[in-house]
Amino acid sequence: MQPTTIALIGAGQRGHVYTEYALLHPDKLKVVAVAEADPARRAAFQHLHAIDNANAYADWSDLLAAPKLAEAVLICLQDRMHFEPTNIALEAGYHVLLEKPMSTDPAECLLMGRKAAQTERHFDICHVLRYSPFFAKLKELLDGGAVGRLMSIQHNENVAHWHQAHSYVRGNWRRSDESSPMILAKSCHDLDILLWLAGADCVRISSFGSLSHFRSENAPEGAPTHCLHGCPVQDECLYYAPRTYLTDDTSWPTAVISNDMSYEAREEALRNGPYGRCVYRCDNDVVDHQVVNLEFANEVTAAFTMSAFTNENHRTLKLMGTLGEIRGAMDKNEIELIRFGGETTLIALDDTGGHVGHGGGDLRLIEGFVDSLRNSEAAENRTSAKTSVQSHLMAFAAEHARVTHQVVEMDVYTEQLMAAGRDVR
Repeated sequence: MQPTTIALIGAGQRGHVYTEYALLHPDKLKVVAVAEADPARRAAFQHLHAIDNANAYADWSDLLAAPKLAEAVLICLQDRMHFEPTNIALEAGYHVLLEKPMSTDPAECLLMGRKAAQTERHFDICHVLRYSPFFAKLKELLDGGAVGRLMSIQHNENVAHWHQAHSYVRGNWRRSDESSPMILAKSCHDLDILLWLAGADCVRISSFGSLSHFRSENAPEGAPTHCLHGCPVQDECLYYAPRTYLTDDTSWPTAVISNDMSYEAREEALRNGPYGRCVYRCDNDVVDHQVVNLEFANEVTAAFTMSAFTNENHRTLKLMGTLGEIRGAMDKNEIELIRFGGETTLIALDDTGGHVGHGGGDLRLIEGFVDSLRNSEAAENRTSAKTSVQSHLMAFAAEHARVTHQVVEMDVYTEQLMAAGRDVR
């Protein structure tokens, strides 16, 4: 059997992560085309996957305007650029795998969900956590009645102070108007997992949070706009950029600050570029901590906390049922099953663990997508666009609740979107 063929639109960090599957399993997947605006990134990706010059494009629209090049398209553009290429690709006959979030516009998410229901092609979203052994095991335990009826979920997204600084203060996701609210950009994964684990529709949401620390009034006295412009507190500042980006380790997050990983190029990028800015003198506006409270149709309640003020960079959960509770730490790849009045069982997952590759979910997502194209009946489709719409609307509703200080009823919120937004028929 010939490998499934796929075209990549957006050869940034996530595009490389997902298409690694083609390098590891060339008998199953082959990348035959790429669209990437940055010429250095495009050339590097083209070389890595041995893509013909004729199938390397600077603009995604040119790739999709050409005669059909592959069976599927993987879209990994910036958040605000997802809607148009996705619709054109589906209409051109491609199966589509789209990086999350679906869109930064809730009306567009509704439109895409309707499109997913109407098309005969596969249209899936990269909600990779559903494919990780850690979360798959949690779902298996709940569905098997390990703790009786599920009643409550506590879920923490421990962002880590350095990750917040990199991605949400200095980086591409620092501003809602340029990308999306942080609850969507960072945590639509988590809301999707809560929806999956709860096993019922979300009916109402409240939320609180703010940008409290990474603000100009908290800048040390005399701090310049960039760390390398003579910062007087460089020795003690947690966020002094050279300490993060000018080390021997050029993997993520350092890998994204420049196409050239030489020390000199990285130093120049910090001296004048966004990743060298003082974290207290950026133009960021997304929250640095937020809580979301959710109620589901089956009376399960959930409390979700997202915080920059942690040393951990992983997810922790507690699932409480009528017969016991489950505690899990994704970083450790361990699950503790506690039965009331009985024994406690420690489940250590042997597979790819921890935070790397979203706990092994990245490549399993691609594997699942490829398998679904080859055998639709045998493959489990966990993250179709049709099923992903609600978790995205949960994120938008959570942000609306945070900003307006009200409890949002999901059915009313969705009806108002449909009435006030675009035609989603």
